[in-house]
Formats: sequence, structure tokens, C-alpha cells
Amino acid sequence: MIRRLAVIGVGLLGGSVAKMARAQGIAREVIGIGRDATRLQVAVDDGTLDRATVDLADGLRDADFVVLAAPVRTIEELLDRIWADVAPDAIVTDVGSSKGAIVRKAEALAHRLPRTFVGSHPMAGSEKSGYGVARADLFRGALVVVTPAATSGPRAVKTVTAFWEHMGARVMELDPDTHDRAVAAVSHLPHLVACALVDAVTREMPGALPIAARGFRDTTRIAAGDPRMWQEIFLANQAPLAEALGAFRRALTELEALVAAGDPAAVEAALARIKVAREAVS
Repeated sequence: MIRRLAVIGVGLLGGSVAKMARAQGIAREVIGIGRDATRLQVAVDDGTLDRATVDLADGLRDADFVVLAAPVRTIEELLDRIWADVAPDAIVTDVGSSKGAIVRKAEALAHRLPRTFVGSHPMAGSEKSGYGVARADLFRGALVVVTPAATSGPRAVKTVTAFWEHMGARVMELDPDTHDRAVAAVSHLPHLVACALVDAVTREMPGALPIAARGFRDTTRIAAGDPRMWQEIFLANQAPLAEALGAFRRALTELEALVAAGDPAAVEAALARIKVAREAVS
């Protein structure tokens, strides 16, 4: 069991970590760290947090497990700020949706001052944000990708894996660069495409929006996500996203050409092939 869990950033993901830790008895004490004392107090008042603070050093004191639940660029900055205050025997993980830069930052810091970091990315969330939408079951059945640093060590990887499994998640391990290419394709590209679709219709065919039904709404739901968080994700994972966008552009061009050619059999065959591929996704 974790003695003292420190969660930096008590929003949707950090708040859900804290709620599940409380519900499952994963930690004896749960400390919330953030920038707004008033918002943090809500999580203290409802019993999720034992204590909250806006002072990083105070919140990290004697913590043996630390979760960085902030936007990806902020996580990189936080690693610099917290490294010296983290206990030598503590384990630090995060929830960032791109891993390469974060893991490399942790490795560089660990070479100067030994501390233990294991990257994590819970493939769970919502287009909504903030502690008000946090829930204890957010990670139940979700996939969490663990991306160890070269300095992590097998015991720490096992501990972080067990932590997410206790949250109800399925866990797989990938190296950071492989992770970033994969999420660029299946997470970051869909978000960018959803945003572009909303923008195209809004600018070119605004009169169509009043008749938008479930198909449009389902396809574009994620475009309602937090703009600050997503600009950080897009820019942090720029090169893999560009590669995924190139593949999407080629696929879209091919479908456009088939439709322009007016061959019903060719269009149907392409759609049937794509349908089979989609149905294979659980």
C-alpha cells in the first residue's frame, strides 16, 4: 500500500486518480497539490483528499508515490521544479498523452540526481475537464500505457503497473517513441480531424448545422475538448502527428478520387474493406 500519495493537478484525471485511491484504499493518505486553493478545497470537503496545498514542497513531503496530472508541457516543467523535493525512495509517474519529451527530461534529471520516474498514459478521459467531472471509475477497463525511462528500474515499473491495475485499468508497456507514434494515429489525429470537420462546416456550410444529427455529433464530440490541453498535445507530439496526418491525407485523397470517378463497385469495395477494419477494433 502507498503511504502517502501526492497528486499534482486535481482535475479530471488527477481527481479521478484521487477518488479511486480513496475508494479502493490504495493509499493511506491522499494529498492534492494545485494552484487554486478554493478548487482544491472542494476535493477536501467531499472526502477525496486528506489535505490540499498550493505549495509543491509541502505537498511532496514524505510522499512515496507522486502522480503528475497536468498538461504535457506543464509536466516537463514540473519535473524540473519537483525533482529535488521528491524523496529518494519515491516513485513518480504522470498522465501525459505524449511521452518522448517527458521521459527524456526525467532521464536527464535522474543522471544528475537519482530519482525514479516511470511514464504513464491512461487512455481515458472526456471532452470535459475539471474536478467536477472526475469519477472513481474513470480508469476501469481503460488501457494505460506505461513507458519506462532508461533509469526506471524493474521494481518501479512493476509498482506503477500494479498502481494502474488497482485503478481497474489494463496495462501495456511501450517505449516512449513507439507510444507517441501510436497515439498520434489513434488519438491525436482523430482529434485534429474532428476539429477540422467542425471548422469546415462552420465556415463553409453553417446552414447545415441546425440539422446535424448523431453522426456529426458523435464524430465531432472530441472537438469540444480543452483548447489549451490539446494545443500542448499537438505541439508536444508534432513529428508523429505530421506523419499520421500525411497518412490520413493520402487515404482521404484516394477516397475522393474513387467518388469522383463515379464507379459504384469501387466505392463500395473500399467502404467494405474499411468497414471490416473498423469492426476489428474492439
